[in-house]
Amino acid sequence: MNIVVLHSDIGADAPPEEQDTLIAAEAVRAALASRGYRVGKAAFAKDTAALRRRLDGAQMVFNLVEGVDGKGALATLAQHHLSELGLVFTGTSGAAMDLTNDKPGTKRRLRDAGLATADWSQGPDWQGLAAGRWIVKSALEDASIGLDDGCVVEAAAVPARAAACAARFGGQWFAESFVEGREFNIAVLGRTRAPHILPMAEMRFENWPEGKPRIVGYDAKWEEESSGWRHTVRHFGVEREEPLLAAKIRDACERVWAIFDLCGFVRVDFRVDAAGTPFILEINANPCISPDAGFAAAAAEAGMAYEDLIEEIVRAAT
Repeated sequence: MNIVVLHSDIGADAPPEEQDTLIAAEAVRAALASRGYRVGKAAFAKDTAALRRRLDGAQMVFNLVEGVDGKGALATLAQHHLSELGLVFTGTSGAAMDLTNDKPGTKRRLRDAGLATADWSQGPDWQGLAAGRWIVKSALEDASIGLDDGCVVEAAAVPARAAACAARFGGQWFAESFVEGREFNIAVLGRTRAPHILPMAEMRFENWPEGKPRIVGYDAKWEEESSGWRHTVRHFGVEREEPLLAAKIRDACERVWAIFDLCGFVRVDFRVDAAGTPFILEINANPCISPDAGFAAAAAEAGMAYEDLIEEIVRAAT
């Protein structure tokens, strides 16, 4: 099979969360080549004719486009263009990714389905913004953009924080009731209606600096010398140590897979409160699959080599 690894068109001065796409693309290319596939790489083009030329001869596209013009909200242009060209591609459909990219919209859909998700509020009226701590997030972007030590605020400070983030980063911002508790990032792999939940990862905040909000923020993901990076530690074993909690998380992931008609490789993020309730925070329908990222770590915990993981993603698309 001739496969083209399609990635975001990244500039040399792009920030680390975008540069990571190129690292993932090369790792995927090497993994597929090691298994005997004919494989190349190409950067995404918004012009359909140009994209067709770049993908000429491809029997399948391994889609790693995480943003267009630096905007994650535009990433679904890739799926829509590939569908228009009649090409088979890995991962979710454009429609599914459109849904999951919209975080407040995702939360409404989860709430309507009876799944637990933290309360949220949106400007300009900020209805439901009750007293307490809130985390201000981008409504459409991922990679923890804007999640720094100042993103968790009291209710009265939410509008000002959202306005400051919009001025700095652009786009729409909303607030989510901050769930004090544990964080889980769950990797799910498989075909439509057949999810395979990989070993569940808990991100533990070990020797955490005093006063720093307990979140996996931008620094924890992208700044290797930061306290966030050094003190967030991935732990596996909840299935063995706390089977009831693991069963709740598993059930939620399976329901999410069906509700959003997901396929390929997806990460579902949870916070678990003191009562043991898993609240779904976000659904990342195109998570990072670099060899050192969480998805690959979960696959390794399941006994899968990186090459096995990449081949499973290819199989899910066929």
